[in-house]
Amino acid sequence: MSEIFESDDVFVGQVSLVTSIVEDGTRVDFRFPNGRAGFMTRDEPFELQVGAIILIEDNQYRLGDNSMWPEPPRIGVVRHILDQGLLVEEGYAFHLVPNRDPGSVAVGQTVVYGDVGIREKLADTPIQPRGIGASDVEPDKYLWKSGEQKLSFHDFGGYPDVVARARELIETPLNRAEELKSIGARPIKGVLFTGSPGTGKTHLARIIADQSDAAFYSISGPEIVSKWMGDSEGNLRMLFEDAERKERAVVFFDEIDSLAEKRSEESHESSKRVVAQLLTLMDGFETRSSNIVVIAATNRPDDIDPALRRPGRFDWEIDFPMPSLADRLAILEVSMRQITVSDPYGMPLKDIATRTEGWSAARLTSLWTESALLAAGDGRGSLYVEDLIGAFERLSSRQNVLKGGE
Repeated sequence: MSEIFESDDVFVGQVSLVTSIVEDGTRVDFRFPNGRAGFMTRDEPFELQVGAIILIEDNQYRLGDNSMWPEPPRIGVVRHILDQGLLVEEGYAFHLVPNRDPGSVAVGQTVVYGDVGIREKLADTPIQPRGIGASDVEPDKYLWKSGEQKLSFHDFGGYPDVVARARELIETPLNRAEELKSIGARPIKGVLFTGSPGTGKTHLARIIADQSDAAFYSISGPEIVSKWMGDSEGNLRMLFEDAERKERAVVFFDEIDSLAEKRSEESHESSKRVVAQLLTLMDGFETRSSNIVVIAATNRPDDIDPALRRPGRFDWEIDFPMPSLADRLAILEVSMRQITVSDPYGMPLKDIATRTEGWSAARLTSLWTESALLAAGDGRGSLYVEDLIGAFERLSSRQNVLKGGE
């Protein structure tokens, strides 16, 4: 029978690792650094835990600390919690370790682990293997924070048909998930926004997220791509894992064509892996979660990998055309609400809308910025009619110069 060695004298023994304890605690199995194993028994339960480091000598033992065990600590990210144990990812390889304390760790956490299970938790989010400052992606970096006053559909000018369809495809699944599940309809997971730059695709996505009380992740295709092998796929997984923890989430990919370009024999291997990872994530979160809608925006839809546009992925599409006359007038009216104007009713908005055919929503909105520069240059704190007219003449001349150079 082994007893705890109570003396304060120096205790010399063989370092060993407790690998298992029988249910009643009266037998302890242990392993030495050289791989040899042994066990101890006694009538009273041992006051030990699996993973403890002990010194054993002459049928006695004393507790040691983790620094005495020669095996270096292993650091990984918990990816799945299975019946057989925890699936931990380390350096893009997976290891199955015992789940000794169910409920103590969660998917996505970075942990120190060994053969006997989790030793300690380092962080609630994944830490990338390249280290801080290399390719780590913090999900909050992409999480858009709305102001004190939420955006509303009154903040979006024009495009009534586009707005109605977007609300139907995005807002309804987020707010009526239980009803759709009861009906048995296939969930809407991905919606593709197509159209020229500056037509309001990102702005509308933010408004829908705000009105649905959903977290809004805004990701530009190039900024999530890493030069390190495997990190781009890990970044994508991390974002989706964080989104799944929210009650509702909208994941928005701008310039999706730069992230998931059409695969071919000439495509770089890293690009193929990123597309494959995005396909896996799109296919996987249906079974795990119904709280996410993914929106992707592009002005080059034909360059996107065809697999992403198959049913169950980005199989719903909304086109954002260049604004019509009615749209242009509505955009000017909405954007003017944010501006201090001396005579709102005297502004020639209808005339400006008529003369700006072919202008995008972003270009129309820039009229107010140009007007503000003219007013501020004259030392005024509000816009006059002549400021708007002057801004229009400036931007029109630049537009003509650009057209002449094409």
